[in-house]
Amino acid sequence: MECVPALPDSLVLEIFLRLPHDAVLRAGLTCRQWLAVSRDEFLWRELFYSYYRIPRSVPRHPAAVSWYREFRRLFDCIPCVEVQTLREHSDQVLHLAFSHRGHRFSSCSKDCTVKLWDTERHDGNISLVHSSSMRQFNWGYTQFSQFNADDTLLLVSGVYLGPHHSSSGEIAVISLENYSLLSRVRNKPYDVFGCWLNETHLISGNLHWIGNMTSCSVLWLNKAFQDVESENVNVVKRLFKIQNINASTIRTVMVAHCRRHDTPDLLLDYEAQSQARRQNGQQQQNHQPLLFDLGTSGSEEEEEEEEQQREARCPSLSTGRFPQPTISGLEHVLESRKKVGPRELAIETHVAKVMGRAHTKPPDSSLIEPTEPGEGEDKTYLLFTTGSLTYSPHQIGIKRIKPDQMTTSGPVLGEERSTDEFFDSLDHVIDIHGHIIGMGLSPDHRYLYVNSRAWPAGCVISDPMSPPPIAEEIDLHVIDLKSLREERRSLRAHRAFTPNDECFFIFLDVSRDFVASGAEDKHGYIWDRHYNICLARLAHDDVVNSVAFSPADQELLLSASDDSTIKVWRSPRMLRLSQAPARPTRPRGLLSSWLSRGKNSSSASSVNGKP
Repeated sequence: MECVPALPDSLVLEIFLRLPHDAVLRAGLTCRQWLAVSRDEFLWRELFYSYYRIPRSVPRHPAAVSWYREFRRLFDCIPCVEVQTLREHSDQVLHLAFSHRGHRFSSCSKDCTVKLWDTERHDGNISLVHSSSMRQFNWGYTQFSQFNADDTLLLVSGVYLGPHHSSSGEIAVISLENYSLLSRVRNKPYDVFGCWLNETHLISGNLHWIGNMTSCSVLWLNKAFQDVESENVNVVKRLFKIQNINASTIRTVMVAHCRRHDTPDLLLDYEAQSQARRQNGQQQQNHQPLLFDLGTSGSEEEEEEEEQQREARCPSLSTGRFPQPTISGLEHVLESRKKVGPRELAIETHVAKVMGRAHTKPPDSSLIEPTEPGEGEDKTYLLFTTGSLTYSPHQIGIKRIKPDQMTTSGPVLGEERSTDEFFDSLDHVIDIHGHIIGMGLSPDHRYLYVNSRAWPAGCVISDPMSPPPIAEEIDLHVIDLKSLREERRSLRAHRAFTPNDECFFIFLDVSRDFVASGAEDKHGYIWDRHYNICLARLAHDDVVNSVAFSPADQELLLSASDDSTIKVWRSPRMLRLSQAPARPTRPRGLLSSWLSRGKNSSSASSVNGKP
């Protein structure tokens, strides 16, 4: 149908600029002229910035081919539609982890089981494949799991069923071929979690108190299983021995493999690049991360609901279930404070610092110095949370793992140190100025995403056991592991309500384009990594502890909650494709059949050497 009389394209464009995007799409079905105007790039650029409320200083994603398609990507490809709820767990679900192929995922829960699930059924539904109970090993619950690089082994981390506030844990390795238990490794404190270094070796932790507020964290490299060669080769090797002061300990270890030649999937430094050109190299000295205030949801009803959750959080802790896993290893310090005065504790901390400086192996600056993209060499970093001012984890520690440390074979433990060097130093430390409650790596291991609850600006910590109050709003930090600095921070996106001593870990996950996280406000959240905007809220009936993107398809997301369920989320686009009826096979016409037959006979004759 043609529009009569026809309006000038410029007038139609002005009208469309004042319409919402869905009205523009409907209007484009009216006639050919309006269809052409409804696909105008200037129109969709304006709709894009206004609808998603993105600062105009942020450029379009470098991989985007048009503003229209970029708008549609953020609108239609977000896994925000609930398609399935898995209820096989009988208690709070704490963690989710996908295999590298994306064909399986594992879940850990307060019911002390680790379950394996299949994501490749023909009907699109997810089904339970296997369930292992760790209760027979005196575990209280399972808290974390991770597939090794070739998806043949599963690391499962758990907490011992011991006395109140016990900080001991254990790591188990399960074969995914026959679901047999291959090995068990001690892990203390339990919130070290543990992680894979490569296909056959994993990292665990141990904690030794050497004073009332001073301790030593030892990180161990363990072979995942014993074989014939294990009779002549070490199955355990000490990686690092690090001194802790002011009741802090090392927690939440993870490994990042930073490649020399990479193709970053994220453009972060669009403002920093222009500043660098203007400042003639001064940016490195005066670098400040880009700050984005995402604001709150703005709904009065949601604020009232959050207030009710805040008031109800204390009674919920008195239920008969296990308490949520919180900061471990404090029982020793709390007991010591009953016997030792503040002055003695302050003297101990001072002496520990002096002894640490005298007996710590100095860092090798060449191992950790920042590199520009395309320069340097491949590096493997051990990342973990730590602290120097209080027991609350407020720093990211970085230690480089050298190639000769990748296996348990090698020198005798401690042989590489001189007799006076008791401890290893950290190669690099990034202070977050707040309580760290979550970390996740981008798929290319270029960026580290960190959830934290900020301390008040300008606060001073005088007592290590009395950290500053933490904000209810959760900040999302982005750290570039190439330059070893914070590049971006998002403010007030998702919320948490527990105080310092009850604050627990909330797992986040990162895909090629998105980052997702749980929260204590009964929702999961999804952001776009490039534009730094919140795209979706995923509702549960209780705290959301973990989220996980499928590495094979970022339009599939899982969320785990204290409501004992795992929810499966898919994008509107994938849902439409799965529900669309299969197209019937079209009968071949006489002409096409004749042409194809002639083509086949022609090709066959040429094979036989005939023109």
